[in-house]
Amino acid sequence: MPVLLEVCVDSAKGLAAAIEGGANRIELCSALELGGLTPVAGMMKAAAAAPIPVYAMIRPHAGPFIFDAADEASMMADIDAVRAFGLAGVVIGANRPDGTLDMPLIHRLKAHAAGLGSTLHRAFDLVPDADEALEQAVELGCERILTSGCVPKAMDGLETLKRLSATAAGRISIMPGSGVRPSNAAEILRATGAREIHGSCSSALASMDPRAVAFGFEAPSSNQTDTGIVRQMRQVIEAV
Repeated sequence: MPVLLEVCVDSAKGLAAAIEGGANRIELCSALELGGLTPVAGMMKAAAAAPIPVYAMIRPHAGPFIFDAADEASMMADIDAVRAFGLAGVVIGANRPDGTLDMPLIHRLKAHAAGLGSTLHRAFDLVPDADEALEQAVELGCERILTSGCVPKAMDGLETLKRLSATAAGRISIMPGSGVRPSNAAEILRATGAREIHGSCSSALASMDPRAVAFGFEAPSSNQTDTGIVRQMRQVIEAV
């Protein structure tokens, strides 16, 4: 079974670059520099024409994955938008203040997304007990968990990722992400046995407009999806 490459993008240009480079699935976001927030309606509409499945991030604001009633109402409306635009799935998750998964809230989000695919996002990486959270994710009925192995970068979480993949035993997919590049993707896949992998496949691009930077409208540099890096990732994982 070939390894599936998911690429996270936050612009129409990034979406096109990921598809051209050979991505198998898109995680559609805004504000990737913040770990990804819910994409705007225009991006969802554009992504609906993509020839590969697109899953939209459902995260209303930056910061911890701790959401109140107003956040929940926003996320429910965003799930409705994902369905209305005809995207394939949603990327959801939430924590309690102690780091454990907010199971009642995630259950409600999952139920509201009935008929759509679902990924449990990196709220998983903040849990105090990854093995318990894995069983909860299976209970939720999510298709996969996007995780770095409960540390900031996947390369540093290989042992946890390997254990989670073994424990999952086909009940749910463990998809390594965070810091995944063509230079380390093969090692991550071989160490974990994962059949899906997630990356931004981006390169740094300096701002071309000093005035926009001076006014605070743009950062001095940003990361943008790079078709060449997507292609490199595809070549690497096809060789594993």
